[in-house]
Amino acid sequence: MSQPANSAELNSSAEPTQVVRAALVQTKWTGDSASMIDLHEQYAREAAAQGAKIIGFQEVFNAPYFCQVQEEEHYRWAEAVPDGPTVTRMRALAAELGMVIVVPVYEVEQPGVYYNTAAVIDADGSYLGKYRKHHIPQVKGFWEKFYFKPGNLGWPVFDTAVGRVGVYICYDRHFPEGWRALGLAGAQIVYNPSATSRGLSAYLWQLEQPAAAVANEYFVAAINRVGVEEYGDNDFYGTSYFVDPRGRFVGEPASDKEEELVVRDLDLGLIEEVRHQWAFYRDRRPDAYGPLTEA
Repeated sequence: MSQPANSAELNSSAEPTQVVRAALVQTKWTGDSASMIDLHEQYAREAAAQGAKIIGFQEVFNAPYFCQVQEEEHYRWAEAVPDGPTVTRMRALAAELGMVIVVPVYEVEQPGVYYNTAAVIDADGSYLGKYRKHHIPQVKGFWEKFYFKPGNLGWPVFDTAVGRVGVYICYDRHFPEGWRALGLAGAQIVYNPSATSRGLSAYLWQLEQPAAAVANEYFVAAINRVGVEEYGDNDFYGTSYFVDPRGRFVGEPASDKEEELVVRDLDLGLIEEVRHQWAFYRDRRPDAYGPLTEA
């Protein structure tokens, strides 16, 4: 297991002003939903024992990444949010541990209407709301349009016990607009649960999210699945990490082959410091961007 690493260690000139101990989990598919949920609960308990106050799980964490095939049988993984069994159980766990939890699941709104969703639960167990993945790929190995409608809830930012938390999901990360929308809404930490396999995307994985953290000046928690799963032959490469508003990894990324709990200290005071030095929000020109929305 990785040991906590303080972002202040990477910037010795800055004194921590608001340090949040945050966690993320990358795991292999266990073979069934019940044991997968049990495993994540164990990791959440371990993170809490290390002092973590927020944790996030990987994309559709309680199921395999079934989008490698297009089969109706996989609609069975979907459940209601927030009243389904998984989110209900995580609400109880959050209240017990005093921990904010980001819970990505396959959501059914009504028969035939499904979303790739992440629920955000506060440290007292209250359900704060959900984010639905906006950008849905449809390419070999990622047949997601067969399963998911595009998100329709905007880019909410949630006021939690540890600060203002946003969510982006996997393929979303290739699109800068949502990252910026989260920043404009006041996000301090953005969790990006993913299911990303080896190939060209491995290079982008190490590039895009640090760049998004810099451009929008907040922390990003990048979470990827790990291992080869039963549907298709995609090899998920893990290497989950936290990155700070300067685009620097907070501690080392996780393994590219093994399960791992990553716990890091995030100095949220660094956000204001960086925004004073790099005044990207001040120098934006939204009055000039209109044509971008018309293309």
